[in-house]
Amino acid sequence: MKAMLCKAWGGPDDLVFEETDDPKAGKGEVVIDIHASGVNFPDILLIGGKYQFKPDFPFSPGMEVGGIVSEVGEGVTAVKPGDRVMAMTMTGGGFAEKCVTPERKVFKLPDGVSFEQAAGFPVTYGTTYHALKDRAELKAGEVLLVHGASGGVGLNAVELGKLMGATVIGTVGSDAKMDIVRQYGADHVFNYSDKSIRETVKELTGGQGADVIYDPVGGDAFDESLRCINWGGRLLVVGFASGRIPEAKANLVLLKQCQIVGVFWGAWTEKFPDGCRAQFDELLGWCAEGKINPHISMRFPLADSPEALKALAARKATGKVIVNVR
Repeated sequence: MKAMLCKAWGGPDDLVFEETDDPKAGKGEVVIDIHASGVNFPDILLIGGKYQFKPDFPFSPGMEVGGIVSEVGEGVTAVKPGDRVMAMTMTGGGFAEKCVTPERKVFKLPDGVSFEQAAGFPVTYGTTYHALKDRAELKAGEVLLVHGASGGVGLNAVELGKLMGATVIGTVGSDAKMDIVRQYGADHVFNYSDKSIRETVKELTGGQGADVIYDPVGGDAFDESLRCINWGGRLLVVGFASGRIPEAKANLVLLKQCQIVGVFWGAWTEKFPDGCRAQFDELLGWCAEGKINPHISMRFPLADSPEALKALAARKATGKVIVNVR
């Protein structure tokens, strides 16, 4: 099969496109003929040796795929060859014509959900729904502030937050990204390059602040969030796309009686696979019904997948970037 391989730690331009051996299904594993693969910021960390997991060389980046089951290993009962599926390959493997992954990370696709939708689904929707539902316990009528609202997880947070009944405020880094955030349901959107996060959120909430803050950005956005969070609010630590890991002043947490809540969805899926499956059943059902829909702004062929990673790193995309394999 053809695959985009990482043979040494580096950047997108260090990846090598070549023929490699087809994967085989071991006990409890599933081989998938990949049709489309999602691109995520952790892919960039993965090939640079900066992610929580470090696969053995050579490996392909790509943590989520949509495709067709071609082989199942001993003991697999949830899927069979020919099934249309969505799958997670959390330590890579998606930028290739085939991948192998444990049965517990493979999910049948409902009719009406495409391979591209499936490829743009698991990491961002899984992370975001777990964050809002389990970690923040977001309630209808609350105010949800979403940083990086035009990105993959950010746009999902806007969409799911609105579906869950929240008033949604989105922040973006440029005026060009505001329209898509509004299209996905945000009640208010503003450019944090032009306006103070703290003052704008206070103004939009009558001085109260946001009840839940979804932060995949870190850095200055996190610092400002602690100054515009409501009494009893929940600040979700999702990631650090800004590059700076912030530190919280304990007096601010005390004064607002707020919570700083970590979101490590990948680890949660390992500890609670049944909970993960139940949430994906719900989310994929919503997708089939048209209640949610991954926004795909850029598509690349497999041979150009390094360009997909570079586009994501340069923040040129809104929503999801997809690699089309077949």
